[in-house]
Amino acid sequence: MSQPDPGYRPEQGPRPPWGAQPQWGAPQPGAQPQWGSQPQWGAPQPGAQPQWGSQPQWGAPQYPGQSWGAPVDPRWQAGGPPPYGQPRYVAPPKPGIVPLRPLFFGEIMDGAFQTIRRNAKTMFGSALIVQAITSALSEVAALGMVANLPTGGRFANQAEATRYLGPVFGAFAEIMGISLLALALAAILQGVMAIPVARSALNRPTGFKQMWSLARSRLWPLVGFAFLFLAGSVLFILVVFLLAALILTGLGPAGLLLLFPLGLGAFVVYAWIYTKLLVAPAAITVEELGVFAGIRRSWTLTRRNWWRIFGITLLVSVMVTIIGQVIQIPLGLASGGINSVFAPHAGASQVTTTAIVLAVVSLVVGVLVSSVGFAFQTSVASLIYMDLRMRHDGLDVELLRLLETGEDPGGVPGRRRAQQTGAQPWPPNTAQGSPKG
Repeated sequence: MSQPDPGYRPEQGPRPPWGAQPQWGAPQPGAQPQWGSQPQWGAPQPGAQPQWGSQPQWGAPQYPGQSWGAPVDPRWQAGGPPPYGQPRYVAPPKPGIVPLRPLFFGEIMDGAFQTIRRNAKTMFGSALIVQAITSALSEVAALGMVANLPTGGRFANQAEATRYLGPVFGAFAEIMGISLLALALAAILQGVMAIPVARSALNRPTGFKQMWSLARSRLWPLVGFAFLFLAGSVLFILVVFLLAALILTGLGPAGLLLLFPLGLGAFVVYAWIYTKLLVAPAAITVEELGVFAGIRRSWTLTRRNWWRIFGITLLVSVMVTIIGQVIQIPLGLASGGINSVFAPHAGASQVTTTAIVLAVVSLVVGVLVSSVGFAFQTSVASLIYMDLRMRHDGLDVELLRLLETGEDPGGVPGRRRAQQTGAQPWPPNTAQGSPKG
């Protein structure tokens, strides 16, 4: 009684006759094979299905990617089914800065560099404007604090020290306010600069005017999010300082032992909230969401990806900081030794002029470096947002559809289209989306 062949699959062609075995190369009846001859396995004809039990010829591989001097199976070249039921690997398309699939860390970094290179005027110009404004305000506040320092670095009496503390605290408050303002402007610009990043995924360049035109309708929600985030940061800092003051007041010097764990815990909480809200500006701009809807969207997308996002963000911040400090080192050395080398007997006015010139040069270089670093960090945050949407919502499928149809070449990929087409907005149902990978 015959049994079904183990391992037989219908896609391999018709079932071979039972008991068929490979034939050795044309032996005569009753004759022995010649000494030293090797058996030749029957090779399939081009375009024919392989016979059951047949093996490839020795030295003639049938798989692509192996170059042993033998031709590749024509079924691979003709686009037919792969031999022996092997699955065919098709790489995801990469029309722009990143492949259209969930991204790896190296692809996010490379995509950020590619975005700045392809949209240099748009990315660098926008970052330069914001960094120049905040840096100029910070330098003015710092100069105001230095101008109030006493001559010789000492106070003549307690009344002079009291008069000095008021302007110093005022300048310190100005610097803190400018820093928070820079944080708010960075949040707004991060949402605006998500547009060229999304368009670069489909190799669509974005001009400076085009970027701000596409982001015009989202500016007020971005401003609302920025000031909400700013108010939350100020409130958080005030609560931490209030707790520190209460601890020192109640416990005295012994309370200093509790300040370190308090500061560490505050940093951990702030870093956790900041990471959870990292992609909110991009979501507000690309998906045309409101302030609170964008916050909820960011909170949902970063679920079960917090450590990965935090690691990428922290590493990029450290890289940008180190590169900026390395570039500033020659200027710092020059400011201390240029007078002693080139003008060792210079007067006070010449020394002051040289110091001012070096300070201005250092400020300009610092603004340029910080602009490039900010553009890079913003691109990384936007690519993290796109990666999260590919994992949760299948954004890669939507991008593939846009790539094939060429629809909306002047718009933002991934933006809702309900108002234009009457269709269901993208993504269709974010609550039921399951993360990939």
